[in-house]
Amino acid sequence: MKERKKLLALLLAGTMVAGMTACGGNSGSGNTSTDGDKKSEKTEDGSDSSKSEGGKGSDAPLVIANDDMSEKFCKFFETTVPDKRINDLVVLPLIGNDRSGEIITKGIEGEKKEYNGKEYNYTGLADLTTKENKDGTVSYDFKLRDDVVFSDGEKLTADDVIFSYYVYLDPSYDGASSLNSLPITGLEKYRGGTSTLLALLLEKGEDNKDFKYVTEEQQKKFFETDYPAARKEFINGIVDYVNGKGLTTKNDTVDANDVAKSMASWGYAKVNDNGSITTNYTNKTFTLKDKDVPTEEDFWNEILANPSYEKNVLTATDKEKGTKTFSESLPDEYKNSVVTGESADYVEGIKKVNDYEVEVQLDSVDATAVYQLGIEVEPMHYYGNKDEYDYDAHKFGFKKGDLSSVRSKMTKPLGAGPYVFEKYENKTAYLKANDKYFKGAPKIKEIQFKATTKSDVIPGVVQGTIDIGDPNGTKESIEQIKGENGNNDLNGDKIETVLTDTLGYGYIGMNSQLVKIGDDPASKESKAFRKALATVIAVYRDVTIDSYYGEAASVINYPISNTSWAAPQASDSDYEIAFSKDVDGNPIYKEGMSEDEKYKAALKASLGFFEAAGFKVKDGKLVEAPKGAKLSLEATIPGNGSGDHPSFGILTAASEAFKEIGFDFKINDLSDSTVLWNGLESGTIPMWCAAWGASIDPDMFQIYHSKGGSAKHYRIYQKELDDMIMDARTNLDQTYRKAVYKECLDYIVDYAVEIPVYQRQDVYIFSSERIKTDTICPDQTTFYSFYNEIETMEMK
Repeated sequence: MKERKKLLALLLAGTMVAGMTACGGNSGSGNTSTDGDKKSEKTEDGSDSSKSEGGKGSDAPLVIANDDMSEKFCKFFETTVPDKRINDLVVLPLIGNDRSGEIITKGIEGEKKEYNGKEYNYTGLADLTTKENKDGTVSYDFKLRDDVVFSDGEKLTADDVIFSYYVYLDPSYDGASSLNSLPITGLEKYRGGTSTLLALLLEKGEDNKDFKYVTEEQQKKFFETDYPAARKEFINGIVDYVNGKGLTTKNDTVDANDVAKSMASWGYAKVNDNGSITTNYTNKTFTLKDKDVPTEEDFWNEILANPSYEKNVLTATDKEKGTKTFSESLPDEYKNSVVTGESADYVEGIKKVNDYEVEVQLDSVDATAVYQLGIEVEPMHYYGNKDEYDYDAHKFGFKKGDLSSVRSKMTKPLGAGPYVFEKYENKTAYLKANDKYFKGAPKIKEIQFKATTKSDVIPGVVQGTIDIGDPNGTKESIEQIKGENGNNDLNGDKIETVLTDTLGYGYIGMNSQLVKIGDDPASKESKAFRKALATVIAVYRDVTIDSYYGEAASVINYPISNTSWAAPQASDSDYEIAFSKDVDGNPIYKEGMSEDEKYKAALKASLGFFEAAGFKVKDGKLVEAPKGAKLSLEATIPGNGSGDHPSFGILTAASEAFKEIGFDFKINDLSDSTVLWNGLESGTIPMWCAAWGASIDPDMFQIYHSKGGSAKHYRIYQKELDDMIMDARTNLDQTYRKAVYKECLDYIVDYAVEIPVYQRQDVYIFSSERIKTDTICPDQTTFYSFYNEIETMEMK
């Protein structure tokens, strides 16, 4: 029973995708991609898609370079940025935002906003009115324009909005949206009293004789056929991925056994000096001699034993086929929900006012609500069933608990956006102009999203196989772009370049449960230990980031993107450089210090923190570590095994510095980043380098609150911080929220689990030879890109 409960929790846990906000589409909304899509693997493009040929005027297709697509072309279930880019051109959001990220509340007539000394008019699908009621509830009223149709000619009405809401709020919904976390009036009653068929089967077990909610036939089919098949597919997927990527443990004995190698590569076993392996959670040792080898079942049992089973870490494997979880390997029928108790048949807080107006009521204030409620509107007649819709009879386009009609259209979206999805083949998605688009038919009649590696983007634009792309914003890329233009500038005869701050930032993190003194990660000694490490690491940020990015990035000092209105500014009276004070609170650095002098000062300050943490120091060197600590630590970085990462130089310099004081700072440069993501979820990596994606609202719940989906990375788990986060989240006064978030940021820096590193820029390049550059969206920002006005762009 205990194993079944673990498996149940593991399989049913939801996922969260940072950057997937409601205002991430077109028609005045911002492009809220995650920071470089760090978790996606890139493969060589094997397609022979049409070359973009200049000189054909509007008949020429616009070819946009894209990362590998996972073919989840449906807003309800998209999980990756490459898919999202396509979906955003096909559907319309209820509301959008301007260039500063502010919500447009008057989309019907349009709203004029000034940016960079110019006035711009923003139109959209709806007007929004927000009202705080005397009883503490909050009402959001969306009034739709009445002249919008989907690309197939059907009118877009309130029924489509309501249908879309009910899909996201259905008890069986397992996509990335967190809309169901909002305090919508009556939502708990609607989602309560239900369970998915998969959950019921796992809870009841193979020997169940109570067939009240599960039939005997369903039970037999699951345990005898579907469950073993999905388990096998999942484990084999990991093995295929490890072999396909050429991953190795560098131990011939281990590498000769596919399952053993995969367990070690996936973070579930360690390789012993004698060539055997020992599992991390069940503590079993396999000699790998004769028949003493792990099986697929052994690997599966090890996954179930993972103490972080409450988060679905079974993220798979073959990125060319798309990210899959174990439950995704099962037939869709197991995702359907079953009513097992008292459950309402409608959500009280979702109200149809008339054919073109919808009201949503929340029980309490939630500052993030407006972004989540501004969903993309999907056509009920396409994804649902008109015969299943009767608002007054509490029927909303599908049978509650059964989203099979939506899932069946996963690979071919339909909406009211500027473009119509046609097909996906040879790693290319083909879209055509929507002649029924309410802003007018797009000037460019065809768009191709072509899977392209980052290194091929600039050559592709120059050679004519790509018209728009986003190469890595490294120093080398910037120089390469300048070199291709005849004027040695970012904008010239070959390439037009747009730089905007990324909605996210790079950092170096620490797991407080693994980097501590004694048993308390929140003790003064534990914080001092982490500050000893952070002080030395932080001092090498300036030179390293400038060397890697040049003008395309800058060093940050707080764990928040500079794009956020809540980000502290250097001009603020209480702004501080991260980890620039010693153990007594005095400044480490003096004005006019050379870089070498700063490095020495940081190392000296680090020794002070080490002593405060309980380390013994003799003649300027560490000689003994306190209980729970060592004179060594390993930092993990996804640098492809070749140091190709912006923070690699920081770690390398810090490692050399630590040697001077007797501390062994090791660097584990991964050839495959999957090992990092798995290790972070399982809590086995003490220090790592990565980047956070962000959303327009600076809500910190997801990352720093104890119940946040990514909280287990740092494992802060402190009530004081939780209370501050919720205080800011339940207040609509931006000035107040900014002050509270500053307190949160100071708390996080003092806890010393995150070293802010860089704010990089997104680099988008356009072909000056084939695109009329004066038709490209002007004044692009983090929140408003060329995608938002793509209907006005023209080819030469």
